[in-house]
Amino acid sequence: MDTRSATSAPPSFLETRRGKLVLALMCAVAFMDLLDASIVNVALPVIRTDLHFSIQNLQWVASAYLLTYGGFLLLGGRLADLLGRRRLLVAGTSLFGISSLVCGLAGSQGVLIGGRLVQGVGAAMMTPAALSILTTSFHTRSDRVKALGFWGGMAAISGAGGAFLGGVLTSEVSWRWVFFVNLPIVAVILVASFLLIDGERPKAPPLRDFDTVGAGLITGGMLLLVYALVNAPNVGWGTARTLGELAGAVVLIVLFLFNEQRHHNPLVPLSLFKIKGLWEADVTQVLAWAAFYTMFFLIILYMEEVLGYSAIRAGLCYLPLTVAIGIGAGVATKGIPKIGTRPLIVTGALLGAAGVFLLSRVPLHGTYPPDILPGMMIMGAGLGLVMVGVQNAANGGVPADKAGLAASLITASFQLGAALGLAILVSLATVRTNHLLATHAQPSEALLLGFQRGLQGASIALVIAAVIALRAPNVRVADMAPGADDAQGVPVPVAG
Repeated sequence: MDTRSATSAPPSFLETRRGKLVLALMCAVAFMDLLDASIVNVALPVIRTDLHFSIQNLQWVASAYLLTYGGFLLLGGRLADLLGRRRLLVAGTSLFGISSLVCGLAGSQGVLIGGRLVQGVGAAMMTPAALSILTTSFHTRSDRVKALGFWGGMAAISGAGGAFLGGVLTSEVSWRWVFFVNLPIVAVILVASFLLIDGERPKAPPLRDFDTVGAGLITGGMLLLVYALVNAPNVGWGTARTLGELAGAVVLIVLFLFNEQRHHNPLVPLSLFKIKGLWEADVTQVLAWAAFYTMFFLIILYMEEVLGYSAIRAGLCYLPLTVAIGIGAGVATKGIPKIGTRPLIVTGALLGAAGVFLLSRVPLHGTYPPDILPGMMIMGAGLGLVMVGVQNAANGGVPADKAGLAASLITASFQLGAALGLAILVSLATVRTNHLLATHAQPSEALLLGFQRGLQGASIALVIAAVIALRAPNVRVADMAPGADDAQGVPVPVAG
């Protein structure tokens, strides 16, 4: 045995008690973030009745959160790098908690939608800060793979778990508790952040050197883009309004790119996109999550609106999915050091496509075990593989001083994917349903055929994601950015 190599191996922070607590803390942020994105959907019918929403305005309970989350993500991620990650984590979590309380107490439509807008800003601050803390705290390569595996798995599981928890709270307590449930999690995160993570002394540039123009351009461009996507199904894709909003978003983003090339301290250094696997992972995430988010949305509507399931029964049906996701995430975490990210992402996307395609064949009078469960389990295993694979591919090769920005990019890809899924794939379902209703088809049959059309589109999106991932570099542990053990990383200081 080579004792010299054994003693020179860098210590594993993840194996320490404090390291496990830091990982649990960051995963709690991921859980709360993704939980909120799914738990509210289950409560929408009850919210509509209680606060007298119209169908058109009800979508903004979900879309308002996506709008500000996606719009402020890049700014939030870069501020975490410049001002300090714990500082942004604490500020964003506090804002998220306060706005959750406001949403839970809301007595009118305007207050609820306003609270959701502020909640999205809080999430845009806390989530990239937490992910960048994770990627820089676990700075040995094997630890980082495991930590990102837990993060990706938690993100996927919380999406499925949100449907169950939302059903229980809505049916047994009140829709307001889908927001109040965030408050104890916020309290734990805030206390643990001060106990486990040391405050940084970031080398932020002077205010005069900050890329204010770039921040304004990209925030405005992303806000306009997400707004156009989520509102297009209501006003029409071919209308002058939608086309003008999309064109305006493109102009702002192009101006942002020109600004970044010329600015001496850019908000988003374009050299970041030269990192192996980064942009491919982000694009794969957009397409994959558009499909997965659409599946969550349409299948729960199928169970409630076509099969007549209660909210709590529909939520219970999602519990086996969390097991499948956990299995997929575990396989991916163990597989990355051996075979890299590309085979896992491609396999996961194809599994997801197969599972969603099976779900697109659900019948009018279906039952859960033969008609829903098999496709859901296959899709869940694929989702676990994809989420862990893209998190490692997008964050593994990023230097510590750009970790917050890279975290915001992959998170923005998730949010953009969700918005695209709602705007395009759910629109496919809605157009099909409306056409059939116009021909005097039975409402339940029209809904079913619309859901099937949307799920078929989701399956195609996952196949395209697999093709893109097939062309991406294969990121292994050895390809990841060096950490402190290589004398180049700059890990976040951790207390103790």
